[in-house]
Amino acid sequence: QLQLVESGGGLVQPGESLRLSCAASGFSVDYYAMAWFRRAPGKEREGVSAITSSGENAYYLDSVSGRFTISKDNAKNTVYLQMSSLQPEDSAIYYCARSARPHARVGLPRLNDYDIWGQGTLVTVSE
Repeated sequence: QLQLVESGGGLVQPGESLRLSCAASGFSVDYYAMAWFRRAPGKEREGVSAITSSGENAYYLDSVSGRFTISKDNAKNTVYLQMSSLQPEDSAIYYCARSARPHARVGLPRLNDYDIWGQGTLVTVSE
């Protein structure tokens, strides 16, 4: 069964950090590009970051570039999103997703390019 399970969300204050994890099962993350999306209240889901199957290339949304880092551990079949200097506007449900094609290139993550999704983990940044 193809599955993604996110964890690591929570309530933090502005300026603090969180690390999200996405554990994959039923496939190997070293064959697929992986991405993180988020959906803030009242907004559409947007692509935040993506990483190639090799882990050599990554993409970041402008608003998170320099603050977020995507990585993967093929041995653990897990993808991570390290988030630093969090701001209230980062509050959202964060979703992990698998590219629909093996070894896909990454750029701005588009919803239709990803076919397996996790259930999401809530990140709230507030005083």
